[in-house]
Amino acid sequence: MVSKFPAKATAAFCLITAGCFTSQANLLPFSDSPVSQGILRSSRAICTVAITVADYKYSLYGLPNDCDEYRRLLSEVHLRSAKRLLKLCEINKGFYVKAGQFVSSLRQIPKEYSLTLSSLQDQVVPYDFKVIKEVLVSNLGQDPSELFTWFNEQPIAAASIAQVHHAMLKDHQEVAIKVQYPGIEKKMKLDTRIMYSLSEFVAWFFPEFRFRWLVSEFTEAISLELDFVQEARNFETMSNNFRNNKVVRIPRIFWDLTTNQVLTMQFCHGHKVDDVVFLKGMKINPEKVAKKLLEVFAEMIFVHGFLHGDPHPGNILVSIEGQGGFSLVLLDHGICKKLDEVFRLEYCQLWKALILLDSRKIQHLAERFGVGKYYRYLPIIFSGRTIDSKSGIGKGMLVEEQKKLKQHLKALKMEDISSFMESLPSNFLIILRTDELLRSTVSKLGASKWVRLLTYGKYASLGLSPKSNPCSGLTSFALYTRLIGNIEYILLRLTIG
Repeated sequence: MVSKFPAKATAAFCLITAGCFTSQANLLPFSDSPVSQGILRSSRAICTVAITVADYKYSLYGLPNDCDEYRRLLSEVHLRSAKRLLKLCEINKGFYVKAGQFVSSLRQIPKEYSLTLSSLQDQVVPYDFKVIKEVLVSNLGQDPSELFTWFNEQPIAAASIAQVHHAMLKDHQEVAIKVQYPGIEKKMKLDTRIMYSLSEFVAWFFPEFRFRWLVSEFTEAISLELDFVQEARNFETMSNNFRNNKVVRIPRIFWDLTTNQVLTMQFCHGHKVDDVVFLKGMKINPEKVAKKLLEVFAEMIFVHGFLHGDPHPGNILVSIEGQGGFSLVLLDHGICKKLDEVFRLEYCQLWKALILLDSRKIQHLAERFGVGKYYRYLPIIFSGRTIDSKSGIGKGMLVEEQKKLKQHLKALKMEDISSFMESLPSNFLIILRTDELLRSTVSKLGASKWVRLLTYGKYASLGLSPKSNPCSGLTSFALYTRLIGNIEYILLRLTIG
């Protein structure tokens, strides 16, 4: 009923409702108890979203969405709203920071949001060690002094759900210990429920703005990260998948010191993968690092079908140990996804079709993925070309193509974007997010777009070859499979010039 009010009345209603709710919340005798803090955090979130909805309604009231004035004002509202959400995340901390980080890594949202929220990557404040020590004792059964020769009480890394400490075992092995914050699971349940409710609230006022898919994806990712035993299994799966790859290093798990809330692994030295100053100082070519990074993740997606879904620079280190002068250390395997085998093969086919611009095949696969209506946009999303492009891959669009694309994009409505994202399978969403994080890192390392496209094309071809027995490292069949994949790769290169 409220959505039918005039814009000013709607805005007033939202502001009054939010203000009353927050005022009532602030009058309560709040303590540091989880319930009190949960109510306070929720009231802030409701207030922020209500004001944002009112801002959109009031600022854009009466304007047709295909005019320049509408687009200009929309960008301004996006920016104001993003700043409000940033402030909310900074005050509420915890899962709100994690949600902001998650959103900032998506290309499918307005750039005003992704750019503003990207500052949350370094916003996490670690817990006091007294709290961490209690978690360690309750999970491992002993005081850290009894288990370790030394234990650094200052964390070497802190995230939204856990922090990592450096220590040494009694047998002089260096370890990294990831400790989950107490009570984090209860906070997650409350915060994600509020986020679901707020997404429904926004959709009520703006039926074309539907973000339930985003909340669902975030909730699934967080649920995976909270199970440290499953994360330890992911470490071992990844280690097995790359056992013959001399560039990739996966820390070893110490199972006797690992529980649902504590994860103990081998300590690996290295620098963030996007630390160009370090790489150049060690005479390591950043572009070579970018190429190897892309190859590793392309192999995960197209060949193994088991994906590390959170490859931001803090989770990937470059070590000076290894063949070729360096190795890539993969950390934080909380968000890992086993891709459905049918999906993996179809995704391989999609990339071959994208590189060869096989429009019929792209349309067919888009229908298989549930987004047949939007098949023309898949080449733009992944390869930066239109479906009828005449330019070479990795060389950008011609002027005429750019004009046509602008016309197509102007015709797109928010309803189309919401519908597209809702229709995508879950496997597709995690790949989109992973690919965006990789693009950002590869760009910082100075590699060209051509490297990414060619790498994905190569591994898509390898992924379509008959798969060898995973237990047989260098059998004749495995060598034959790789040979076939390389022949397809050479043919692909010849085809695209």
